[in-house]
Amino acid sequence: MTEGARNPHLEAWRAFIAGCRQATTQVSSLLPSGHLTRINGLVMEAAGLKLPLGSSCRIMPSGGTPIEAEVVGFHGERLFLMPTEDVYGLSPGARVVALETSNGPPRIGQPPPARRRSIDRAKLVPVGDSLLGRVLDGAGRPLDPLGPLNARSLRPLQSRPVNPMSRAPIDQALDVGVRAINALLTVGRGQRMGLFAGSGVGKSVLLGMMARYTAAEVIVVGLIGERGREVKEFIEQILGEEGLRRAVVVAAPADVSPLMRLQGAAYATCIAEYFRDRGRHVLLIMDSLTRYAMAQREIALAIGEPPVTRGYPPSVFARLPQLVERAGNGRDGGGSITGFYTVLAEGDDQQDPIADAARAILDGHIVLSRTLADAGHYPAIDIEQSISRAMVNLVDPTHLEQIRRFKSLFSRYQRSRDLISVGAYAAGSDPQLDQAIAIYPRFEVLLQQSLGQRADLAGSVAQLQDLFGPAHAAPAG
Repeated sequence: MTEGARNPHLEAWRAFIAGCRQATTQVSSLLPSGHLTRINGLVMEAAGLKLPLGSSCRIMPSGGTPIEAEVVGFHGERLFLMPTEDVYGLSPGARVVALETSNGPPRIGQPPPARRRSIDRAKLVPVGDSLLGRVLDGAGRPLDPLGPLNARSLRPLQSRPVNPMSRAPIDQALDVGVRAINALLTVGRGQRMGLFAGSGVGKSVLLGMMARYTAAEVIVVGLIGERGREVKEFIEQILGEEGLRRAVVVAAPADVSPLMRLQGAAYATCIAEYFRDRGRHVLLIMDSLTRYAMAQREIALAIGEPPVTRGYPPSVFARLPQLVERAGNGRDGGGSITGFYTVLAEGDDQQDPIADAARAILDGHIVLSRTLADAGHYPAIDIEQSISRAMVNLVDPTHLEQIRRFKSLFSRYQRSRDLISVGAYAAGSDPQLDQAIAIYPRFEVLLQQSLGQRADLAGSVAQLQDLFGPAHAAPAG
């Protein structure tokens, strides 16, 4: 006789316990929740919910579509939330629920605490080779008509920069396909450069040339705070099909929330880090760093942070290096992120607070001149005001001396330009100026380049060397 026949109550009890266990595994998670108490401009306040800074949550309006938001601050028992989309339809008391991620809250009957799931404080975003050729928003959602992403990898949106003692040095030049930069402002793999420009001086065209002609393996473009029309024009007309094939574009235009603009810049950097960590050489183009700072200013002022410098609160100047320092070289033998960050000089003022802060944390700057752009000189690079701080370690002494001679003669001509143009200068008065006048047309040829023309690094350096060959040597004495 079996044990079940001897004790039918025991079998019934075991069946009941098994049913309870199965039922508990199917119970929905109880997510922490609170309620909406106030909306003031861009900021919403919630009570009854305790979440760490940076956590994601969802606001549930009555009869409407849920709205996602992020915790950007708190005061006492109140949480300050910033929405990622429009807040139309929200009413007082709307339920606020913490978002459950792949590491959601624990359920009844789960294993010990060490193996329990918890609310993931890190926002995860899709990365991978499947992103190449795609246009995404700041949350990783496709903006192009190519269908859903097939990304199998997720990565935290925010990350710590590489230990500075373990970074590989900047000792290899990167061909960006622009003759003036290759020859006179040589950029190295892992360098962070600023592109300082006012509006309408050819900034986007220069970025597109670098994206199309660079020797980097992967291009990541972050279009942050730009006009929606410019996003499509940049992709279709400037970047082109050839450039897009090996690029990932993250677009967070001016009409999205400031939180999404911040997240767009962080997401573009996150994608670049993914490829760098797999040994790829990445060109990261961020347009623009100023719009990123403005988005942070909107958030900081909305939650009550005091302005200190021309309306910019202190957190803006703390955020800039946190973003920029994520780029650069990885560990020895690994990949690299060469970053170009555009900085909008308001009113062509190079002493703008953001321009001044960016100049201090970047490895060099390229200044675009409105005067040159108005004269039809493209790219409108002001060689006298531009510098690459890592160039000394990238070029040989002969090349460095030729750059010094170029700048010396170019500057000498510019200082005397008015005298020359009115015919007030008498030839032979200044041997150095005579040489500058003779060679200046060749200077302009080297500095100018059309959008459809590629100038490789070796050819650019050779053209600079030709300027100072035996026929163009400086006169004795």
